[in-house]
Amino acid sequence: MANQKIIDAKATVVDEIANKMKESSTYVLFEYRGLTVSDTNELRKILRGSGSELKVYKNTLTARALEKLNIDLGDHLNGPKAIAFGKDAIAPIKALSDFAKTHSALEMKVGVVDGEVADIKMLNELASIPSREGLLTMLAGGLIGVVRDLSICLDLYSQNLEK
Repeated sequence: MANQKIIDAKATVVDEIANKMKESSTYVLFEYRGLTVSDTNELRKILRGSGSELKVYKNTLTARALEKLNIDLGDHLNGPKAIAFGKDAIAPIKALSDFAKTHSALEMKVGVVDGEVADIKMLNELASIPSREGLLTMLAGGLIGVVRDLSICLDLYSQNLEK
């Protein structure tokens, strides 16, 4: 029979995982086997910079936390997995995707975005969305075009009135 201290410690970890999942807008499970310690530290630094966090938990404890939250990820918890948690819906996905371009050992498997399970196809689509700054730049560019066209129209109209 398992020691009560061990059972309590595992229950605490399960609660910690469940709380992180509740607080996060997005969390992504990925394979990290083959990454060196320096690669993992670099990934942690990149994730921290995007307001995200990387954690490695035992699959059985992660499965219990997911069960607590009524989330079914199927058989995606086979083999060693790490989890990237993020308050922003896109930031951890983009950070992992960018890192995976230069480190082939990292492979995203499945994620949960705003409470919905996202497969690898959906994660790749979300990773291709421009950053918030990029989207704001696109919006500003579009608005400048409208203002420019309006100023040209008003100038032409004023020239017609002068004739």
